[in-house]
Formats: sequence, structure tokens, C-alpha cells
Amino acid sequence: MKLEVFQALWAMQQRRPGVPERPVEESFEMIAAAGYDGVGIDLGVTPLEEAQALGPLLQRYNLGCLVTAFVKTMDGLGPVLDLARRLDARHVNLIGQVMPLNVEATVPVARRWMEMAEAAGVSLQFETHRNSITNDMFATLQLLDAVPEMVISADLSHYVVGREFDCPPDARTEGHVARLLARSGSFQGRIASRQQIQVPFGFPQYAKWLGVFLAWWEAGFRQWRRHGSCGSTTGVLNFLCELGPHEYAMTGPDGCELSDRWEEALILKAHARRLWSALETE
Repeated sequence: MKLEVFQALWAMQQRRPGVPERPVEESFEMIAAAGYDGVGIDLGVTPLEEAQALGPLLQRYNLGCLVTAFVKTMDGLGPVLDLARRLDARHVNLIGQVMPLNVEATVPVARRWMEMAEAAGVSLQFETHRNSITNDMFATLQLLDAVPEMVISADLSHYVVGREFDCPPDARTEGHVARLLARSGSFQGRIASRQQIQVPFGFPQYAKWLGVFLAWWEAGFRQWRRHGSCGSTTGVLNFLCELGPHEYAMTGPDGCELSDRWEEALILKAHARRLWSALETE
């Protein structure tokens, strides 16, 4: 078993007023030099045609690949799976936006996407994300009960905001989170509060939320190691640092961000590897 830590390519965007974005290859160079194992490619930000052209950069910098996709139709997953095969992606993080109004109607949607991924030979995980079939934590828990083989990619920041978690979370909430962690095949690195999807966790007023997320990741890593790697056939757990630019990142009146997301991502990478290393010695 091993841990791989990835950096989201869209998180490399700066979106600073009057400042041009760095070239894509420069971002790849920075990610590789910082010791990441791979890059997360989000098709909601990088169009499919541009993502297809990133293969040579992945090879040049010896980086692995994850693909995240917002899929709005049943057939929309097909091109994503084709791209994932071409880029040899570890898995696809699906943000499924075919959204029936009840869990019973969602089950065949999830199963159909899972069947498509299995036929394509691509590992598929359903990202916990707002405005998707995993939008609500309670509905997601019911969906996981109805589809026992379903695996999620745990971005718990969406539920912290969506359900306005207390800090510290109460026992009932922690019980729900534990059920999610038990079905998580990967984890995403972002710190939220009950009112903000992404906070500058180095500020003292948000330190308590960093502690909450670190405890969840440690528990999730432990469950993944102890209980069959959540269906993984490779024995590799992926952790994706995904600190997004504005409007995920908090900004001041000048439009500039309040903290350095690149440095924060490096801190999250170090935390993830520290937690993993500690579990290896247990």
C-alpha cells in the first residue's frame, strides 16, 4: 500500500487582476519539482481537447493523472472515459449532474455510469460535490446503502458547508462522516468552515477546522488500509490537493487572495504524508 499526493491543475490558476496566467508547462514543472506524484485535470476548467494534449507533459515530468468531470447527460461520461484511458488516469472523479429528485430514481443513474466505467476498464469514483447526485449528505448515505459497490471521492468541504457542521461536529454528524469515510476510495484536500467552502487555514480563526479535517483524513486513511482499500486493485490511495482560485479562495476588495494557496497546498501535502507515515508504523 502507498499514498500518492496530487495537485489540481486548476488550482494553479492565479486569477490576479491584470496578471497573465502562467504557462501550463510551468505549472507542471512546479508540481513535479515540489514532489507531487501527479496532476488532477478538471474538465470543468480544462476543455476535453486541451486535456488530450497534456499527455506529453505528464510523461515529460513523470506525473500521474486524475480526471475530474462534470457530466450532465448519461452518455456524457463516454468521452471522459476515453480520455482517462488515453492519459492512463488513476481514476475518474465523477460529478454527476443527472439529478433525479429522489434516491430511488438516482440508483439506476449511478449504476449505469458504473457499468460504463467497468466496460471501459476505468476506475470510477463519485465525488461528494454540491450541485450533483451527491449534493446532500443524507441522500448520499442512502444512495451508498442502495448501491453497495459504489465508491466515493471524499471532498468533505461540500458537506461542511451544505449541512453547516458545528465545530467540533456532534456525535451524530461524526457517525455520518464515518460512514462516508468507509466508502471513500480517495480524498481531496480543502479546508472548509460551516459558512465558507475554502478558508485560509493558516489564519488562527480557522485553525480549528484544519484539526477537524486532519482527524477525518487520518480516520479515512486508516479505514482504507484496514478494510480492503475500498475496492482498489492497485493498493494506491490518492489524495488530491484542490485549493481553488477565486471564487473558492477568499479575496479582499482589490480582488487579490488573502493567503498563498500554493504554500497552503504544500502544507496539506505534508500533512497527508505525515498522517500516512504514522499509520504505517502502527
